[in-house]
Amino acid sequence: MAEAISFLEPRADVLARRSTIVADLADLLAPECLIHEARELVPFETDAFVSYRRVPLAVALPRSTAEVAAVMKYCHRYGIPVVPRGAGTSLSGGAIPQEDAVVLGLSKMNRILDIDYPNRTATVQAGVTNLNVSENVSADGFFYAPDPSSQLACTIGGNIGMNSGGAHCLKYGVTTNNLLGVKLVLTDGTIVDLGGKALDAAGYDLLGLVCGSEGQLGIVTEATVRLIAKPEGARPVLFGFDTSEDAGACVADVIAAGIVPVAIEFMDKPAIEICEAFAKAGYPLDVGALLIVEVEGSEAEMDDMLASIVTIARTHGVKTVRECQSATEAALIWKGRKSAFGATGRIADYICMDGTVPLSQLSYVLKKTAEIVDGYGLRVANVFHAGDGNMHPLILFNANDPEDAAKAEAAGNDILRLCVDAGGCLTGEHGVGIEKRDLMRHQYAKVDLDQMMAVRSAFDPGWILNPSKVFPLDGRSAA
Repeated sequence: MAEAISFLEPRADVLARRSTIVADLADLLAPECLIHEARELVPFETDAFVSYRRVPLAVALPRSTAEVAAVMKYCHRYGIPVVPRGAGTSLSGGAIPQEDAVVLGLSKMNRILDIDYPNRTATVQAGVTNLNVSENVSADGFFYAPDPSSQLACTIGGNIGMNSGGAHCLKYGVTTNNLLGVKLVLTDGTIVDLGGKALDAAGYDLLGLVCGSEGQLGIVTEATVRLIAKPEGARPVLFGFDTSEDAGACVADVIAAGIVPVAIEFMDKPAIEICEAFAKAGYPLDVGALLIVEVEGSEAEMDDMLASIVTIARTHGVKTVRECQSATEAALIWKGRKSAFGATGRIADYICMDGTVPLSQLSYVLKKTAEIVDGYGLRVANVFHAGDGNMHPLILFNANDPEDAAKAEAAGNDILRLCVDAGGCLTGEHGVGIEKRDLMRHQYAKVDLDQMMAVRSAFDPGWILNPSKVFPLDGRSAA
């Protein structure tokens, strides 16, 4: 499995100049901001997609936009590849380096620069963690809406690169819906500001291009994000069903009825058992699938919305309906869901997929996913954002068995093809990275890929930013 996905061949000319490059970077950065000793580079050889590893040439950890610009200007001048890195939580290999690349980590740029309640914005450096934004404004009644399961560790810069979502994105949207502006360092070291505190910026929507571009158009060093007032109340409810197909059909009907809860999360029986064993959240163990539906607003609003959802759930044979009775119980319910990936890692190695499908196809795709994984002789646990069809099948396998690992990767590719064939797409929030790069042709025609690569080339003519990612290697159109 470790060689199933290819990388670009390291450039011999760059490798031959390694000592010179390190010395030059040392002139640009403080000693504590440059890592180049072999053993100290090991933590940067991979991200959360741990099946693949490459030790980088060096790691730069700038403390300011000016230092980022200086590193980019130098690397641009000598054609040195650069891999941006936030917290390394990417599940698609988005931050895995190459041997001839400088990893540009933003972990030292972790300050909140401005909280502006009149405009309901926060301006932060790219290394600020997702959760830290909400923690800094919570006491004043605000929060930052995107909430990936890794929000304790993942950074705003990484969220922007992958256009991350989370459990509450059904109502509040993903990163692009909550991003107002960025400070961007271009490949030649030029610093530009896109957007700002206004709700809409004049001119081309370059901010929309940058969000989700996986670090291939420039390095985001600062971001201005939208702050949202906390709701009057919030109430998660557990709905248990006999089968995954029943739960999926219920989700489709809830959304079709025009009801938009703040979140609808899905777990099948294996995921329920894994998460309950870890979190002791009180999940029902006698059901085949579980929905966590959270509504918010006044007590009357929540009662009315839940009554409508329960009516729809009954048409799909719901077995269990349980409202949380306290803030402690609500926190436990979400602890179980947000711990799903870590809890699964306690019992098996796994690959986490990230396909998105139309809600009308949810039941069908769940059924076919089970058939695909069973056909490879493996197991799967499904836990995902059901409200927007963003599926996360966790394919369980033995990483110490190369044959088992190869089967898991093949099953994952089949599931992603299934999502596309059902009218969906390859990624909802994890990005393409290296994981889905070679599947891009399954979703896009050559003319589509050519247009995307032309945009990338306009920002990065030498293709030095995050090489080997997103586009099939033989399709590269760099000048």
